[in-house]
Amino acid sequence: MLEGLDFALFSLNDYNDIPEIIEDGKTFLENALKKARVVSELTGEVVLADDSGLEVDYLGGEPGIYSSRYSGENATDESNIQKLLESLKGVPTEKRGASFRCVLVLYRPDGTFENFEGKFQGRIHDRPVGKRGFGYDPVFFLPERGITVAELPPEVKNTISHRAQAFNKLKKNLQSGRSAAW
Repeated sequence: MLEGLDFALFSLNDYNDIPEIIEDGKTFLENALKKARVVSELTGEVVLADDSGLEVDYLGGEPGIYSSRYSGENATDESNIQKLLESLKGVPTEKRGASFRCVLVLYRPDGTFENFEGKFQGRIHDRPVGKRGFGYDPVFFLPERGITVAELPPEVKNTISHRAQAFNKLKKNLQSGRSAAW
């Protein structure tokens, strides 16, 4: 998603001894900021981190920041989907609005940062459909396309998703020179 930018990218796998970072923030921004800050402080590098999840309107924004562990500490994609569908049992289609949200944080060793957000809207289907993707993709229905995200080819998902939207904002910012990334 950052193809064409003139800098080297490294992953956490390129560094030794990066601890697991507990996501204990109350928002996507707080979690992404914590991850970026901790890694930047340990490596001395500019760091890009994200946090993302599913927000269901009828459930007041749940599962939100708890999306990956919605059904408990040992949650799986299947158990999270099952809990979500149980929570929406009997809820009519028109009240199943939802969005995937992604917040990216570009953090500098001097403590300054910028954040970029993407939001992908749809609704929760009444059953899983499709084999692609991960997480809630099989139940995230796109009314304008008539399919779930799990039915989208990856190359399409990677251009329209919440994460793609956030990365596009970051990339435009970096290309325009508005961001003092380095």
